[in-house]
Formats: sequence, structure tokens, C-alpha cells
Amino acid sequence: MSERKVLSKYYPPDFDPRQLQRRATKGAGPQVQTVRLMSPFSMRCTSCDEYIGKGRKFNVRKSTPDEKYLGIQIFRFFIRCTRCSSEITFRTDPQTSDYVCEAGAKRNTELWWSGDAVTETLDERLDRITVADALDEVRSRNARLEKLRREGLDPLVPSAEGRVTAEGEKDEEDARRAFALRSAADADPLDQGESPHTDVATDAMTRQKRPPKQTKLLPGLKRADAPSSRPPLVDYGSDTD
Repeated sequence: MSERKVLSKYYPPDFDPRQLQRRATKGAGPQVQTVRLMSPFSMRCTSCDEYIGKGRKFNVRKSTPDEKYLGIQIFRFFIRCTRCSSEITFRTDPQTSDYVCEAGAKRNTELWWSGDAVTETLDERLDRITVADALDEVRSRNARLEKLRREGLDPLVPSAEGRVTAEGEKDEEDARRAFALRSAADADPLDQGESPHTDVATDAMTRQKRPPKQTKLLPGLKRADAPSSRPPLVDYGSDTD
């Protein structure tokens, strides 16, 4: 098998290496490549007045010129008209984040692209946001009503949860009103210079003396006499003893 892997090459008798040309350096010349691209805007061919709509697919020749905008590379594209096959050229425009038609066609007028568009003021923007919020609220309300109708509930009748919430709010309001009336009633004696808590405080501070506690003895027991405060006299006898 090794004899089949011959690495030698055949050179004819009339071979002259001086006639060989140098290979072209990679990357030399115009950098053009074919890519698949959709037309970025609507245009009209200047040769045959054919309209080319936005989003139509083409096999585009893409070139990279030596043009940049703030370090952003600009690309140029070449397409053919679908009717007369004339060449149409357009390039990218990083300054406006758009495309510019250079030759072969004319860009159709678009309202959003027109430079005469009126700048929206702050008040107009706030009004537009307010209207959009109102429309969103109406849509959400209609969606809730539609959901209740599908579930077989009457949207005009409050649900059990809604009734409980309403009753709780009513109870809180009644309690708040009662506490307010009580606070107003308690504040009246203070306005007249009399304190309603004076007698209560005096009675609490004046404590009555309790009678001594009577202890009961068991039957058959006798209470021992209390010891005298003076010590008893002790007779140790005479000195003669």
C-alpha cells in the first residue's frame, strides 16, 4: 500500500518555472462579496419606472469602501432592477441609522422618513400618554366584564368577596365614628376646667387600712404568750454556796 502514496509530481520536458506567475495576495483588490439581502426601503427605478417594494429579496453585491463615520464602517450594495436589470446602488448611513440611495433609483416618499415631520411637544406627549392609559383601563374593564359573563355571573351584582370587603369598610367607618364621638365627649369636661379622673385618682391613692388578720388555731392547741420585752431576773444563789 505504501507504493501507492507517491508524493512525487510529474514535470514535463518543456516545463519552465520562470513562466509561473505570482499568486495574488489574499485580500488585495476591492472587497466584494455576494450576500442575500432584502431591500431596506421602497424605491422606483429611474430607467423603467419600476417600483420595488420594501422587503424584496435580492442577491446583492456587497462592497466595503474606505469610508467610516465615527469609526463605524459604511457598506455599499449593488442590486439589479427586476424589470430592466439596470444597476441600483445604495449604502448605509450610520449618522441617521438608515440607508441612502445613491444611483439607479429614487426613494419613495414615506411619512415617517420625511424631514418635515413636526416635532412632538411635551404637552402633546403627555396628552397622548393619558389617552393611552385611559384606553388601557377601558380594555381591562371590558375584559373583566367579559370574563364574568363567560363564567355565568352578573357583572352588576357584587360578588361575595366584594360584599365582605364593603361590609368590613362600613364597620371600620362606624367604629371610627364612634371613637370620634367618644373622644369628643371625653374632651368636654376638660374644656370646663374639671377633670373626670380626679376622684378616681384620689380614691386610688388613698388606701384604707385593713384590719389585722385573725389566725384560727386547731382544736386542743393553746396560744403561747408573747415574750416580754424585758429579760427575766435570774437568781444564782448566795456567794457562800
